[in-house]
Amino acid sequence: MPEAQAANQTVAEALLAALAERGTRRIWGVPGGGSSLDVIAAAPRFGIDFILARQEANAAMMALADAELTGAPGVVMTTKGPGVSNAANGLACAMLERAPLLLLSDGFTPAQLAYVTHQVFDQQAATAAISKGYARAEGDAAADEIGALLDLALAAPRGAVHLDLTGQAARRMALPAAPRVAEPAPAPSFGDAGALLAQARRPVILAGVEAAEPEATAALRALAEALGCPVLVTYKAKGVLPDAHPLYAGLFTGGSLEAPCVGAADLIIQVGLDPVELILQPWRYTAPILDVALRPHPVRYAQPRAALHGDLASSLATLRATPSDWSRAEIAKLRGDALAALEWRGQGGVSPPDIVRLAQQEARAAGHSPRVAVDAGAHMFSATAFWQCEAPRDLLISNGLASMGFALPAALAAALHDPARGAVAFTGDGGLMMCIGELATAAQTGARLVTVVFNDSALSLIDIKQQQRQLAPAGVAFTPTNFAQVAEGFGVRGFHADTPEGYREALRAAFAVDGPSLIDVQVNPAGYPAQLQAMRG
Repeated sequence: MPEAQAANQTVAEALLAALAERGTRRIWGVPGGGSSLDVIAAAPRFGIDFILARQEANAAMMALADAELTGAPGVVMTTKGPGVSNAANGLACAMLERAPLLLLSDGFTPAQLAYVTHQVFDQQAATAAISKGYARAEGDAAADEIGALLDLALAAPRGAVHLDLTGQAARRMALPAAPRVAEPAPAPSFGDAGALLAQARRPVILAGVEAAEPEATAALRALAEALGCPVLVTYKAKGVLPDAHPLYAGLFTGGSLEAPCVGAADLIIQVGLDPVELILQPWRYTAPILDVALRPHPVRYAQPRAALHGDLASSLATLRATPSDWSRAEIAKLRGDALAALEWRGQGGVSPPDIVRLAQQEARAAGHSPRVAVDAGAHMFSATAFWQCEAPRDLLISNGLASMGFALPAALAAALHDPARGAVAFTGDGGLMMCIGELATAAQTGARLVTVVFNDSALSLIDIKQQQRQLAPAGVAFTPTNFAQVAEGFGVRGFHADTPEGYREALRAAFAVDGPSLIDVQVNPAGYPAQLQAMRG
């Protein structure tokens, strides 16, 4: 933007300029009547679109997915009071998914707070535990305050920040922002990483969320191929090494599924693995750990023998690799055994592994390569294991928070981010009911989105845990819902399937729709307990 124009900006315009500079192209939300209207009015001049969602938490999930796909701050816009409180789950998700997110809320002026109590609570205190920072942009250097807040969201560990902006503040003139300050130096490394690697004959690489950036991914692939060693990935790192790559060994969650592979290692190389990604089980391995991370993790499952902190690609480039003793045949067997352990043991309906595999087969047959978003719940075992990824962010999931109600909003954001690819949302019936209004958003935007509902009329993962404790069934079952019929009411094409053949037909019809569609698939949950046991032990 020309310097003269930048010198004559309102605070709302300065905010939009700062977002555009950092790569933001969309704002998601449900606006209020204050600063929201000023920002929406000015946004097109900065190349930023506003997408009207149906509920603020869902909008925050959309913004989070947008941030993961672009690397730029995602933005969720809300009104004051209930808008802020509704968005809270999305902020918590951004914090634990390590995604840069800005909550832009309408605020109250001091004059209003002198007499108003309607919708009033301490909005700063309300978001303090689920955000990294807060600002009001009411001082003389509002543009600098905004820039610092956005840079805080982008700094490791990435997360949510909150800008409480009144209409009065939004319309004030803002002084030009000062030049951006360089990022601080990373924390010091420790231990002898080179010596650890040189001594190892059977290293294993565990890739995590921080490795899902292009440069880090390329450097990790180069190291893995030089070592010829197995690579396991967390849910957030799916695609860092393609599923079809001969060194890909499967998923790593901290459970039992990956234990035969990791237990055979004499060195565990963690690349971008954030402890927030792992399940609630003790660390079960004795091999030394080499941690390659953006920053130290003060709370973790096991302490590393050596660590390299800072830019992952630069750190990985310092390691000198020689071929390991692993054979590709051994890695292929470990990979195959892990997938076989997750095969379906239930009868009737369409099995969850087949729901996933058939969806990818029919997408490819139709000439599509959609991204997928996966909800929390028992169906995620099949979705994460059997959907084949080729690149990072081919699969989106809430893993750090493991929130339900994520898949549909995230898939909608992915479909709008890349219309040519489109997206598939794999969701359970419980998760979909938490955000089902966003089907109307999908219809309004014309997103190329196929929502696949694993319908068993229950919170199946909680049902399994209830059964494991030998408790009487209670509080986990729903009355049956015809989601295909509900989708039609929102203007989304709806299909129903209860056999593999019927599901294939529904997929072909859904992928032919120029816009959003939904397939309601009947699932027999009988095989879920065996999958849970295989995955987590």
